[in-house]
Amino acid sequence: MSDTLFNEFDPVSAKQWKQKIQADLKGADYNDTLIWTSNEGIQVKPFYHTDDFNEAFKTTKTSASNFKIGEIIFASDAKKANALALSAVNDGVESLKFIIPSEDIDFDVLLDNINLDAIPVHFEFHFLSVDTIKKSISKNSKSNIYITTDIIGNLAKSGNWFSSFSEDFLKFEGGVNYSNAFTVDIALYQNAGANIVQQLAYAMAHINEYFNHLENTSKEKTPTIDVIFNVAVGSNYFFEIAKLRALRLLFNTLETEYTINYNCKIAAIPTKRNKAIYDYNTNMLRTTTECMSAILGGADTVCNLPYDAIFHKENDFGRRIAKNQLLVLKHESYFGAVDNPSDGAYYIEALTQQMADKALALFKDIEATGGFLKQLKDGTIQRKIKESATKEQEQFNAASEVILGSNKHPNTTDKMKDNLEIYPFLKTKKRKTLIEPIIEKRVTETLEQKRLKTE
Repeated sequence: MSDTLFNEFDPVSAKQWKQKIQADLKGADYNDTLIWTSNEGIQVKPFYHTDDFNEAFKTTKTSASNFKIGEIIFASDAKKANALALSAVNDGVESLKFIIPSEDIDFDVLLDNINLDAIPVHFEFHFLSVDTIKKSISKNSKSNIYITTDIIGNLAKSGNWFSSFSEDFLKFEGGVNYSNAFTVDIALYQNAGANIVQQLAYAMAHINEYFNHLENTSKEKTPTIDVIFNVAVGSNYFFEIAKLRALRLLFNTLETEYTINYNCKIAAIPTKRNKAIYDYNTNMLRTTTECMSAILGGADTVCNLPYDAIFHKENDFGRRIAKNQLLVLKHESYFGAVDNPSDGAYYIEALTQQMADKALALFKDIEATGGFLKQLKDGTIQRKIKESATKEQEQFNAASEVILGSNKHPNTTDKMKDNLEIYPFLKTKKRKTLIEPIIEKRVTETLEQKRLKTE
C-alpha cells in the first residue's frame, strides 16, 4: 500500500527544493537569510536531502534501549554512601558511580548488598593507587566494576601530576593491567568553554597519549580494555546528539590503528556551564533536554545533574528530582524503547560527519605539533579553550546566546543571597603548578555576581 501511495508522486531533488525556497524568499539572499554558522564553523542549512550524501549511512551500533540510569555518590563515609546507593537502586537506578576521596574507604561496607551482577559500579578515585584499585576489585565481580583513572585529565584540571610523569604513567599502566579499564574525562573541556569540535579533537588527542603508552609498554596480549568517556552534554539539542555519535566514529577510526582491542563506553552528564542560580527551576528543563540528547546520541550511562547542584549542598529532593527525570524519560517517554533512533536522520547524519571531519583535522594538527601533552605544556590547549569560552561569553553578554531567566526574561524580584549553601562561582587559589590548569566556569557567573550585589 505504501509503495502504491508514494509511486503517485515524482521525486523532488535538493536543487528543486532550493529553487522553490529561493522563489518564496522574494529576492532575499538564501545564504544570508537561512544559513547560519555555529561556533564550530559548521554551516546549518534550512533543509537536508538525500542528495547531500554520496554513500550509505553507517549505523552507530548503539542501543538506546540499553542505556542505564546512573547516579553519582560521594563516598567519604562508606556506610552512608552504601545506604544512598541501595536506596537509589531500589528507586530504579541501574548504574552507580562512587567518588572516592580517601584510600581508607572500606569497599566491603561500601558495596554491601549491591548486586554487582546486575548493577555496574564505577569508582572515581581522587588519588592514584594501584593497591586501592586491586582492593576495590579483588572480592567483587571484576567484569562489572570500572575504574575511572585519568592521569592526564588530572593534570589538565589541577595543573599537576599526582606524583610525576613517570610515576603516574607507571601506576596508570598497573591499574589498567589489573582493571582492564580507564577513563578519559572530556567533560572538563566542555565545562571550561571548548566548542564541540575542540571537545572531540581533544578527546582523541588525549586518548592517543594513552594508546601510545599502552602499545609501547604492553608485554603480553592484553584482553579488551574498556575506555570510558566522561562527557558533559550541552543544550544544543541536535548538535549534542551528533557529538556523541561523532565521538564513537572517531574512536573507532583511531582504535583500529593499534594492536590492543579497546571498547568505547560513554558516560554522560549535563553540563554545568549553562546552569544558573537565578530562576533555577529552568535548570530542570536544561538537564531534561541534555539527558535526551545523551540518550539519543548513544550514551551507555546517563547521570543527571540536580537542578540545584551549583548552589545547594547535596540533598534528597534535588537528587530525587534528577533521578525521576531519567525514570520518566526511560519508562514514560519511551526513550528506552527504540534502538538507534537518530540513525538516518539527514540533519543529524550531516552534523555528525562535519563534526568528525573537523575534529579529525584538528587532531591531526595536534599530533603533527607534538601531541596533546606537549600542547598542554606550552599552553596551546588552554589558550584555544579560552578563546572559545570568551566568544561564547561575548555572545551571552550580547544576548545572541540566550539563557532563559538570566539574560532573557529575568525575574527581577528573584532573591538568592540567602539561598546559597555553597559558593557557586569560580574559586581561585594561588599555588605552584607545572602547567596552567583548565578552569571550569559558568557563563552566567559575572551577571549573577552583579545581581547579588544589588539585592
